[in-house]
Amino acid sequence: MARKRKTMMKKMLSAAITLIIIGIAGILGTNQEFVNTISNREEQVNHLNEQKVEFIAQDNLLVDFIDVGQADSILIRNQDQVMLIDAGTNEAGDTVVNYLKELGITKINYLVGTHPHEDHIGGIDDVINNFDIGQIYMPKMETTTKTFEDVLEAIENKNLTVTAPNKGDKIELGQAVGTFMTDPILDKDNLNLSSLVMRLEFGNTSFLFMGDAEKENEETINWPKTDVLKVGHHGSNTSSSKKFLEQIEPEYSIIMVGKDNSYNLPKQETIDNLKSIGSEIYRTDENGTIKIISDGNHLEIEKSK
Repeated sequence: MARKRKTMMKKMLSAAITLIIIGIAGILGTNQEFVNTISNREEQVNHLNEQKVEFIAQDNLLVDFIDVGQADSILIRNQDQVMLIDAGTNEAGDTVVNYLKELGITKINYLVGTHPHEDHIGGIDDVINNFDIGQIYMPKMETTTKTFEDVLEAIENKNLTVTAPNKGDKIELGQAVGTFMTDPILDKDNLNLSSLVMRLEFGNTSFLFMGDAEKENEETINWPKTDVLKVGHHGSNTSSSKKFLEQIEPEYSIIMVGKDNSYNLPKQETIDNLKSIGSEIYRTDENGTIKIISDGNHLEIEKSK
């Protein structure tokens, strides 16, 4: 999708150049040799511009939406850099740890706990206890749950610190650049609103990780078009408004959800909204762990089932 937009802009530029050539030819008279010379120059410029569109990745960007049931855990890698967004429930902690260990991962450069709900931070203490951790990002939202206290204890035991990012803050993951898109809405009655939302750009491809952000979060900014959407709040109808989806126009949408979950997620309204914009939908309850590989220009999707 990113390439299509850039290609369309270049076609418009080419058309403008052609009109200028015709205008010059009209002023100077029909001089075929002159027109051919200018046309050849135009073709050379277009060829150079087309070459600039191609992003040359030193290594592919790998994004794994790990199947942790009714929960979130997303592993992102580029070059030797690793980021983990959420770590599933308390019960899924071992699943996440083993998944990372099987890949030979020993250090997590960026650990993001989107918000203090158990289905997002439940396994974070297990991750902290088993890996070398660089920087931890969490919102300025606290709870008194045992799950949250376990995370704080793991952080304290390793003498780590937590950063509460602001809108616009950026991180670099190899050749990829992540941007925190919104300021969390701190409402103790609805922890979903405190979700950290990150957009990741890698060459001409982009990903948007919504955590459990809801429509109230979606309405705070105008969103750029994005190739891959991690659908907010497991496909609940409290997220993914039609206005929001029409802004980002994701080519692919990933819903992280447990099979036969008690919340009856994802909601049909959300599925209909995604289909109405032509987005291709993948679900962890149906497709298992979903892996997306980006070379900076193209996306490849692999499903475990």
